[in-house]
Amino acid sequence: MPRNPTLSTRVLLVCAAIGVATGIVGGIAGYLTPVVLATVPFVYGLVLGAHVLPGIIAQEVLRLPLVALLSHVLAALVSSAFNPAWALRFLGTALLFGAIQEGVAALTRYRAWGAWRFFVSAIIIGALVAVVVFFAAHLAVLPLWAQIAYLALSVAGPVAWTAAGLGLGSALRRAGVARAAVRG
Repeated sequence: MPRNPTLSTRVLLVCAAIGVATGIVGGIAGYLTPVVLATVPFVYGLVLGAHVLPGIIAQEVLRLPLVALLSHVLAALVSSAFNPAWALRFLGTALLFGAIQEGVAALTRYRAWGAWRFFVSAIIIGALVAVVVFFAAHLAVLPLWAQIAYLALSVAGPVAWTAAGLGLGSALRRAGVARAAVRG
């Protein structure tokens, strides 16, 4: 009977490494969030966009089901070490972003790995977050130019971080990380 490499020890270790590295980035983003919201709230989408990294890198490297969600949760746990008071926010963001990334991959039956697919999930995440945070943070009190900038940057943030994640994931894949992790 062939073994399913989806949750092999190698895959789990790669997801853990990605989760730790991107969790540090998420922790830094968590530290920046209150400062950004208090001073230049319209750029918050650029900061929040960093949280797309775990799933993007994991899916680009491994190209397997569940790796985005797993890497996101592990990254959220690492980010929570930076700011334990935000642990539920980190976990909620991880579950939401990971579910969206897994959902887009599932729609293509985990067979389409072109950059377009990653950018579709980034745009969905950016649009969803833009609307939710706009109302939750009462950004309607900002001048019109800042509201427009916020909405544009909220979509651009995840897209830019996705491009960075694809570059990192591609480099890891070329370095042979996937070859070792996906072997049965």
